[in-house]
This record gives sequence, structure tokens and C-alpha cells, in this order.
Amino acid sequence: MPHIIVEYTDNIKSEADIPDLLKKLNGVLISRSHIFPTGGIRSRAIELHDYCIADGSEDDAFVHVTFKIGSGRSEADKKETCEALFDVIKAHFAELFEKRYLALSLDLVEFGEGGTYKHNNIHSRFKKPYLS
Repeated sequence: MPHIIVEYTDNIKSEADIPDLLKKLNGVLISRSHIFPTGGIRSRAIELHDYCIADGSEDDAFVHVTFKIGSGRSEADKKETCEALFDVIKAHFAELFEKRYLALSLDLVEFGEGGTYKHNNIHSRFKKPYLS
């Protein structure tokens, strides 16, 4: 953990640059590696083909980001991180937001330690001292 899941409507794919968005969102978390270990970060995107927005009469679009974390972070850290992530999302889509109907949202999901199972050797790569 943390995991970032970006769901976006297929009618913005050509302008959305989702790979760049994922890198930017990871960057927010990497800059907070004292809160979110870099080796646990996972981000992915799901392009949506079947959806209906509002009354379905326009070519509306949306991007919804789910930010999943394990328990144990302070309320202040969660709030500040979510605000930073949402600022990145809004900035990334600012130009597109000005050109079309677009809904942006972010949701935080926090898991308790019970019911969360992990097996990960990626963390060890980030704990090793860097060689120059």
C-alpha cells in the first residue's frame, strides 16, 4: 500500500495522458516516503467504456481516483496527502476541464490491518544504501 486506481471515461483518452498522470501521482507519494514507503506504491488506470453520466444527453466525462492506504497514518497526513493528490489531478486536467464537461473526484479508502495480506520484496530495494 498505497494503491492509486484511476478510472476514466474513454471519451477523453486521446487528451488525458493517463501515463503521465500516474507518474505525477506516484511522485506525490514518493515525496512523502516517510509516510508511504516507495516500494508499496501501486498505481493503475482503468479505461471505462460503459458508463452513463447525469442524464446521458451530453458527451460528459469523468475521472475518479481511489486512493487506498493501510491504517496508521495521522488525520493530518491523510488530509494533506489527499489535497496534494487532488491538486495534481486538477492541474493535470485543467486544460481539458476548460474545454468540456468533466467531473473529477478522489476517494480515500483506509484498510485496517486485519484482512489485508501482503507479500512484497520490492521494499528491500529501497532500503538498500545507494551506491555512487
